[in-house]
Parts: sequence; structure tokens; C-alpha cells
Amino acid sequence: MSVHPHIKRVIFTDQQIKDRIIEVGKEITNDYKDSKELVLIGVLKGSFMYMADLVRAINLPNTHVSVDFMSISSYGHGTTSSGVVKINMDLKADIAGKDVIVVEDIIDTGLTLQSLLVNLQARNPASLQVSVLLRKKEALKVEVPCKYIGFDIPIVFIVGYGLDFAEKYRELPYLGELKEEAYKN
Repeated sequence: MSVHPHIKRVIFTDQQIKDRIIEVGKEITNDYKDSKELVLIGVLKGSFMYMADLVRAINLPNTHVSVDFMSISSYGHGTTSSGVVKINMDLKADIAGKDVIVVEDIIDTGLTLQSLLVNLQARNPASLQVSVLLRKKEALKVEVPCKYIGFDIPIVFIVGYGLDFAEKYRELPYLGELKEEAYKN
């Protein structure tokens, strides 16, 4: 595997990511086997790869599974969440009365997700859960409920597999720690 020169170390390989997503998909399949309608809400842009692979790992032939997207920002071009949440793009469909899973790429402080969950709960879904690819447990400033977690990670800046720094590195097939010189000027 070729590693980008700005990557200090690979945290999770593409195979480790695929294997874990299959496991998470099985958990969701089991938990929602009696659901009539399940909506997965991808939080753009970082979740797009995780969302695509996760939805393919869910096997609910008797459930109407749909996807929708929101774009929310709190990072700007920095490496830590600002705590100020901005909704850039809202849902296209009504989620009232439907089972909903928010699909996030990473939870850092938890502030962005907390704000999003308050917003979505006000829309009266039948249930509301979270699936996150990466969680920085030690960085959490608020407790946020995450039922489906890909990996817990240390407090380092990670890129790849959809995660970026200033719109770079999303295309990397693995998750890697970004070297400091790549983002410190």
C-alpha cells in the first residue's frame, strides 16, 4: 500500500475499515429488522464514503431504506471544532414517524452532533440513533449518544476515507494521521 507523504502513520487500513463497516451493517440489520422505514442521514462532506459503504452493508429487504444528506460545518479550515454550528444544506425529506440513523464521519468535541440531534429530534422521528466511523472519546466536551461506532481513536488529526483537511486527502483509501507540517504554517 502506498502511503501519502503527508501521512505520519496509517491508523486503519482500507481492509480494517471494510471489515468494521460490515460488522456495523450487521448490527443495524439486526436492530431494524422490524422497521417499516429507515432513513440514513449522511452528514456531508466527510461521511460520504462511510455512508456509501454502510448502506451497502445493511440488509433489510422488508424495510424501505432511504438516504438523505445534511451539510453542517464547525471546523472551517482548522483542525479542531469551533463549536459554532452552521447548517449549509438541510434534509430534502420529512423524517417524522420514521426510524433515523445519523451517519457521521467523526465525533471530536460532540458539540456539532449534539446540535444536530436537537434539531432532528424536533422533527419527530420514530427513533433517532447515530452511527459514527470515528470517535475521539477523550476529546468529547459533551456526551452524545452513539449506538454504532466504527472505531475509537486517539486525539490526533486524521484524514482519508472521506475525512479532509482544507478539502485535501479525502481520496485516500485508508485513515491516517496527518503530519503536523501539513497543517501548521
